Order: sequence, then structure tokens, then C-alpha cells
Amino acid sequence: MKKIVTTALLLTCFMAFSQQKTIEQNVDALLKRMTLEEKIGQLNQYTGDNAATGPITINPNKQSEIKAGLIGSMLNVLGTQYTRQYQELAMQSRLKIPLLFGQDVIHGYKTTFPIPLAEAASWDLDAMELSARIAATEASASGIHWTFAPMVDIARDPRWGRVMEGAGEDTYLGSKIAYARVKGFQGKLGDLNSVMACVKHFAAYGAAVGGRDYNSVDMSERMLWETYLPPFKAALDAGAATFMNSFNDLNGIPATGNKYLQRDILKGKWNFKGFVVSDWGSIGEMINHGYVSDSKEAALAAITAGSDMDMESNAYRYNLAQLVKEKKVSIALIDDAVKRILRKKFELGLFEDPYKYSNPEREQKELNNLEYRKVAREIAAKSIVLLKNVSPPGREKSILPISKQTKTIASIGPLVKERKQNMGFWSVELPEVDYDKYVISQWEGLQNKVGNTAKLLYAKGCEIEGDNKDGFAEAIAIANQADIVILSIGEKRDMSGEAKSRSNLRLPGVQEELIKAIQATGKPVVVLINAGRPLIFNWTADNVPAILYTWWLGSEAGNAIADVLFGDYNPSGKLPMSFPREEGQIPIYYNHFNTGRPAKNDNESNYVSAYTDLKNSPKFPFGYGLSYTSFEYSNLKLSKNKIKSTEKIEVSLTVTNSGKVAGEEVVQLYLRDKVGSVVRPIIELKDFQKIKLNSGETKTVKFIINKEKLSFYNANLQWIAEPGDFDIMIGSSSADIRLRDSFELMN
Repeated sequence: MKKIVTTALLLTCFMAFSQQKTIEQNVDALLKRMTLEEKIGQLNQYTGDNAATGPITINPNKQSEIKAGLIGSMLNVLGTQYTRQYQELAMQSRLKIPLLFGQDVIHGYKTTFPIPLAEAASWDLDAMELSARIAATEASASGIHWTFAPMVDIARDPRWGRVMEGAGEDTYLGSKIAYARVKGFQGKLGDLNSVMACVKHFAAYGAAVGGRDYNSVDMSERMLWETYLPPFKAALDAGAATFMNSFNDLNGIPATGNKYLQRDILKGKWNFKGFVVSDWGSIGEMINHGYVSDSKEAALAAITAGSDMDMESNAYRYNLAQLVKEKKVSIALIDDAVKRILRKKFELGLFEDPYKYSNPEREQKELNNLEYRKVAREIAAKSIVLLKNVSPPGREKSILPISKQTKTIASIGPLVKERKQNMGFWSVELPEVDYDKYVISQWEGLQNKVGNTAKLLYAKGCEIEGDNKDGFAEAIAIANQADIVILSIGEKRDMSGEAKSRSNLRLPGVQEELIKAIQATGKPVVVLINAGRPLIFNWTADNVPAILYTWWLGSEAGNAIADVLFGDYNPSGKLPMSFPREEGQIPIYYNHFNTGRPAKNDNESNYVSAYTDLKNSPKFPFGYGLSYTSFEYSNLKLSKNKIKSTEKIEVSLTVTNSGKVAGEEVVQLYLRDKVGSVVRPIIELKDFQKIKLNSGETKTVKFIINKEKLSFYNANLQWIAEPGDFDIMIGSSSADIRLRDSFELMN
């Protein structure tokens, strides 16, 4: 008994002494006690046995390796019960270094929010930070320390399935969203409701050739620095704890083994103090790239380039010690990587309490917080984009919002009663029995909204895929009985996401034929398009009077959609990606360069940069989205029309809600540098504000233009603002400019 008390007192004294030291002193002291094998163990990450987010791997020695201190982190271990069990094994190791538990918490944990691309359509930075905060709170209550998010890759090719995971095509908007999401996930690192963010994929993964996942990327240095790196820098400025490298090669060098990206830029020029984790197996995959001949060379390339933690390739586990003994890898490189990881474990407070995030009572409380559902519903409604809303033949008013006096409503389509589909790709999997409890279908959302005031009719019509039209007759019969028809169509949830590249972006199966058949009844039709990326639906866009792009909205999808359909929420979403007319236009994005032979209008094609068989413009442009009200822009004023680089311009304008209902508008400010030492985009987003106005209300909106907003990378990769003339354009989308002016930047 006396011995036990003495041991406890010694441990208490050690903890008190340890707490008096700085984190850096604690890291250095621990590093001195570690063997080479224990150091390498910290660089090694294994998946748990619960679920996999990569190729299935079986390791029967996992538990004994944890006890031996040969594993530093695990992923796909969900819940306080399991994280505690694994952490208890780590506490049996010689040095008792706690494990880090990581997870793909991409757009929510138990409470699922809209997919990231949908959230980006809200243009509401506070809402996106809040959804990440709630996701972090739920995940951390379940024992998770670290999320593999946000994905900040700029993506201009909707064939790439992972567009659903990012913020779209624009660097400025993407950078703002990256900052907000990191802040949301991390809060104050070490707090109970905080998880480490992992900014991915470093770098340029979104520019994969042909939109084919994992494919090569080839681009100029200037394009890299000006378009693809800024969101990563914004995330770093927000305090991001970790980065993840990417699967692609960049100009011939795999990102995982790319010293220029990881050591020269990230850890050098940007002075990043966190650690870099590989993507799943990407160190070993450098063999397939043809960059290295075997796992040993892969380990050498990755550690030399600055990849600190090996996720699931075992290249470090089985090769680094030998490489150190052969003096091919300096122990200083190993120590640097280990210190980066240990530092984060100390910052999280895991050395003080390894079970800090494994409290089952807290888990139960946080995973059943109904307030989070309310937030999910609000953010889902904000993410919906109204693409079209006109008066059909024989009606004076546009179809939406649906009158609450409507007596009979037909809800038709393969996605009406689906629950799991609403979760979208990269949601945390629930037990199948739980989807009925935690996900609101669109059918249920309509029932909740209309109660007994309207009769609801249903027909499936067809499946998402396949050519079976047997359900058409029933769907037409149901439509003929109704006052209005709501058609819910689109993709399956797993048609967009990692490894889901598609060459054909049309509505799958016979869904557009179903739309044609229902439209032919003459009934007012509203189409809901559920998807994880921009799709092509030209006939529907041209012929159906009302279209809502509902993406995948998460747990509260049905309620949020009903809120918008009936006008309890006035849609305010704006597209974060351009929607092509045809796949042949891809990649398509709004802020392209001009050419020596620019087309003067959308239909011109004779010896200009244009298609001979297609308009140049997208079907729906970047920044586009309608409302149930209208907004008038006026009274644009610039505080001055000439400035020096040390000065700034204050831009003001008035926006008036000229419609009959309250609504939100995203006021977008674009610039064009008319002449540069390198060609500049024809238009660039440089600021925006989302404002809410009651009917008849007017507000003054102000922006600041300074040197930073006028700067770009010149041919020598210098970040400069060149003297000259600039156009200023303010509007409701990149193609709907309401106000224009110009100014001059002087020497």
C-alpha cells in the first residue's frame, strides 16, 4: 500500500513539474528518452477495424505494436468505447505516448450538414464556421482528436468527383471558406470541443488531368501560386494544425515526395510548425507512379521531402530504421517529424489526460443535442440554389413559393422517400436502423410542413439508374390528380466523391424522360436536383418553370427543402461553380484569361476563341442564384478614382429589396486589371457581402480596395500590384453585373 501511494505521489509531482515546462521543453525531454524504433512508431498510422476509407488492410499484430509504441496514430476508430480501448493499449507502452485518433469528419459527425460544395453555395462564412464547430464538438465527444478536413482544392472540372468536398472554382471564395472551416474545427486547440484540422490535398489535386481522380497535374508555377496555393495559405493563417499531401504528381513529382511543396513552401517559406500526413497509402503509391522502385525508396523520398506521418503504407514502419543505419536518412529528419507530432499531442492535452476525449457521458449528451439539428436545418436551407422560377403558361405568378392554400400536391421521383441518400458522400456512416431516426426524407419534410392542410400524393416514377419506364404511367396519373407536382431527381449519394469521376454529367437513367412526361401533363412542375456536383440537364433547364438545386443537404434535408418550397425560407444560395452546357466545355470557369481573338458575344464563332456548335457561356454562371424577391443596385460611389499603392479606395453602393418579401442577397465585387505584364483574368471576385433586407428596405454596402486586392504574381513570381487602369464591377453574379466604374493605380 505504501508503495502504491509513493508511486502516485511521484506521478503527481512529475505531472506538476511537466506542466511547469513549456510544450517545447516537454517535447525535447521526451524525444531524448525515445529509441529509434519508438520515434518511427510515432510516424506510423493504422486504420482501426470499424470501417475503412481506403483499401482494406489486415494487421493481426496491431494491438501488440501499439503496446510496443510502434504506432502513433489511428484512423476509423469511432466512439469513446473503442478509442479508450486502444488508448489503454498505448498506456501499456514503455513511454506511454498517447495515440492520436483521426477521422474523415467532412460535413458533420452524427449531425450531418450539407456537403461542403453545397455549404459553399450559401456564401455564408459564419454558417460554415458554425457547422464545422458543431462537427468538431460531436466528433471530439466521440474520442476523435483530428479531422481530415477541410479540403481546399480549387476545382474547375465537375467530372472530378471530389468537387463535392471542396468550395468550388474560385480562389478568393475558396480561401475565405478555408479560413472559416479551420477556425470552426479547431477553435482553441486543446479545448474539449476542438479537433485538429487537416488541410488537404497539398497541392493542386483539383486540377487532375481530365477530371480523373488521382491523375497527373501539370501547370505553370504562376498558376500554382496564384490560383491553387492561396486557400492553403489562408488555412495556415487560420492556425491549421496539420496538412495532408495529395495523390497526384505535380509537374512530374508525386506530391508525397515533393520537397518543393512540403519543405520549401510549406515548412520553409510559410514556416508551418504542424505536421504533414500522407494520404491513404500515397507513400507506397510512389512505386506505381514510377518515381521509386520499392517501399524503401518510397520511405526515403517521402521523409526527405517532408512527409511526417505515413498513413497506411507501412513504408516508414519497415524501412526508416534501416535507412537511418545506412546514413541515407539523417536522424535529424526523423526527430523533426516526431517533434511535430508530439507537439500536437501536448497541445491537445493528451499527455495530461490520455482519455480526455473518451467520456461516454459527454458523448451521449453531445450526440443527442437537438439544437444542432436546428442549425443543420438552417444551413441546409441556406445552401439551396434557386436556378429558375418563372410563370408557366396560364399562370400570372411564378410557381415558387408554393401557396400554403394548395390542396393537392404530388411528390414524384426516385429520391422522394430516400433517407440515406440525403447524407451525401463522405458522411460518417450510421447503423442502417438509425437512418430512419436521424435523417428527414423529402417526403417526411413535406408531411411536417403541410400537416392536414393538403393532400400529399406519391409515385416513384423510375429508379435513379436504368432504363425501366414501368413507373411512368402511375406517375402521370398521380400528377394529373394534383394542383402542383414536385419532382425529386438526381444522382445517388455515391456518384460524386472520391474515385467517382464521371465523363457523362447528364441526369442518370430515364429521369429527364420522366420530367418530360410529367411536364406534358400541363401541371405546374417544380424540379429538385439532388447532386454532389454540377450536372447537365439542358431540356429541364429550358422547359421546366421552377428548379431548385438541392445538392445533398444532410440530416435535415427534407425539412430544409420544405422550408424553401413553401417560402418559410427565401432561397439565397449562389453557385460556387460554373455549370456547363455540355461536357465539351470542361474545364469551364468564370475568371479565365482573354485571348487575342475574343468572341464579342455568346454566339459569335467565326475566327474567334469560341465553339462553332455551342455558346461559350456556361448554362449557369459562377455566383448565380435567384430569390423570391428582387434587388436593385444603385448609387455606386468610389472615394477616389486614382490611388497610390499605399492608399485605398472605399466603394459604396445601395441595395434595395424591391420585392414583396424579405430576402438575402450576396453582393459580389469583381475587378479587372486591364493591362498587365502578364495577361490577367477578364473578371475576378475580390470581395462579397451577404446582406438581409426586408421588403422595401435599402442598405448601404461598403467595400475596401487596397494593394492586396490589386496584386498578382508576375512572370518572376513576385507578388506585385502594377500601375494602370482597373475596372470595378458589382453585381448579383459573375454574369449579372449591375454597376460599373473604373479607377487608376499610380506609381
